[in-house]
Amino acid sequence: MTRFLTYGTLAMCVIGVLGAAGAQQPVFRGTRDAVRIFVTVTDRDGRLITTLSRDDFEVRDEGTSQPITLFDNTPQPIRLIVMLDVSGSMEGNLPLLRAAGAQLFARLLPNDVARVGAFGREITISPSFTHDVDELRAALPSAIAPDAPTPLWRAIDEAMDAFGEADDRRPVILLLSDGKDTGPVSFRQRPVSQAEIIDRARRDDVMIYAIGLRSRSSRSMQPGIGPGGLQAMLMADMPDSGLARVAEETGGGYTEIRFGQDLGAAFAGVADELHAQYLLGFAPPMRDGKVHSINVRVTQGGLKPRGRKSYVAAKP
Repeated sequence: MTRFLTYGTLAMCVIGVLGAAGAQQPVFRGTRDAVRIFVTVTDRDGRLITTLSRDDFEVRDEGTSQPITLFDNTPQPIRLIVMLDVSGSMEGNLPLLRAAGAQLFARLLPNDVARVGAFGREITISPSFTHDVDELRAALPSAIAPDAPTPLWRAIDEAMDAFGEADDRRPVILLLSDGKDTGPVSFRQRPVSQAEIIDRARRDDVMIYAIGLRSRSSRSMQPGIGPGGLQAMLMADMPDSGLARVAEETGGGYTEIRFGQDLGAAFAGVADELHAQYLLGFAPPMRDGKVHSINVRVTQGGLKPRGRKSYVAAKP
């Protein structure tokens, strides 16, 4: 699975982001109906690259190169919804979770806004978007029920509902979880699948970042009988493998935090990356209402671009 930032290079990434203000390339605006792609570019060491020009990129739609009609490498304002797993297995991680959230909120730029959500016995999201750091900190969960489930995909679906009507600021979800989806929290709710989340994120143009965390529950788990029981015990504290796929398809990033690694640095790294992305756009060659695959390439060697994998071509 892909790591979106190398922790040892976080400081260098931040320097690169701040230094980009003096080296920004000209903004190129095209048609308003362009397909937008937010692209992260890193080098072999995972450092953010923020000084490329429009001519350094190539965008392909179903394998065919498209003229880039929209280019901007200035920080784009975001509407961020942070969804935090408060299932029982997260009980030992609550202090880390709260501290990391505070680091993330401190990284928001003046035009950014955020909401805070949690999912366990129920799914909750703070009432409105705000830039007030104290208000965001107050919305962080303060307790975890030891027997709470993990309604992972339902939580992401409700977060996408919470964006409401379109806004000039782009919608981003940052999700932290240590477990696998356990389905809806009540029989009255229909199940939501990983595939449905990818389809909806593509349709609504939502970027999803995910951080997988190893469980630190205060309860110990006893192995079952035989090799299968032992494997189940070893995998019990692993985050859902589908999170990496969701992040990849939507152009976000995925990382896993292991014992001793800095969760706060991972949260802060997401904010830094979001503010160091390139905005590319092109006019869709067909308006057929179908899903089109897209691929972004960088002409300079040794650099790795990451952006959304597909879009729905709106009909006229």
